[in-house]
Amino acid sequence: MRSRLSRVAAAYPELLIVLVAAGTGLALARPLRWLDGRQGINVLLVVLVFATAVTVSTDALGRLRSAWPHLVATLAIGVILLPALSWLASRVVTAGSLRNGIMTVGLAPCEIASVATTGLAGGEPALAAAVLIGSTALSVAVAGPILSVEASGAHVHSGHILINLAVVVALPLVAGLTLRAKTGITPLREVAATNAATAALAGLVALVAAQVHLGTAYFAVFAAIVIVIGVSAVIAALLGRTLSPQRATALLLTISMRDFAIAAGLASAAFGPASAAPLGLYGVAVIIWGTAVAGRRRAKATTLNSPESDGPELVDG
Repeated sequence: MRSRLSRVAAAYPELLIVLVAAGTGLALARPLRWLDGRQGINVLLVVLVFATAVTVSTDALGRLRSAWPHLVATLAIGVILLPALSWLASRVVTAGSLRNGIMTVGLAPCEIASVATTGLAGGEPALAAAVLIGSTALSVAVAGPILSVEASGAHVHSGHILINLAVVVALPLVAGLTLRAKTGITPLREVAATNAATAALAGLVALVAAQVHLGTAYFAVFAAIVIVIGVSAVIAALLGRTLSPQRATALLLTISMRDFAIAAGLASAAFGPASAAPLGLYGVAVIIWGTAVAGRRRAKATTLNSPESDGPELVDG
């Protein structure tokens, strides 16, 4: 049993980190809620966005001209279909703060960690980074107005949401990309940035998980989350069916993984902190989904590339 757990941990290290962080959030809910009440999520979000942006190669982004039709389609899905999907899925949940939280999932940009997850899965990180940049810009522009419409008369401060997204997402993203473009990145800096992003992600999972108050109402929340992740993954698979496996993987992860921390920020800004609670469960679920996909595809690639494999790479000519 122990050896099996060791193999799982070695194949899925990010998944293990997320599970430990989620367990920590549930076990230490009171002090973590205190941190959350003092902008803990926003601070960690700034760190995560900046550290991730530093690892994005601007040269790689410039080589994506051939992928622009699918990039545009992906951004359109994120701004049109996914908000509608999360709104429909939220109908499964009883009206109130939990429903409001689920409703914001589709308004968030793609999960910032999906860029790193795409790399781990053997996908094309540059395409994932392009989706991240584009979806972030669109989220900053349209999240407030769309949320005002979806909230059915609730008083939503679109200006406050716009300022919050600009400060905690847009500015650190631009700063990280600018730093990378002007100074480049050494292997040591990349390792440091990756470690900082992983630590910030784990902290975010713990803080958002601390908002969860487990009860019977969360059965409906979990059902809504499964609907959102499952349907968005099907949409992504259909979009990427004519692409290379690397690009298809990038689209799968960026479309099906929406940023739980930004969604939590949107929910808190629009409806109050209680609405961020279901985003803790969504965050854990979506990171588990993403890291599981990455681990599975990485393990498959390792098997195909091993000397014992009978894969195509061993065939001459």
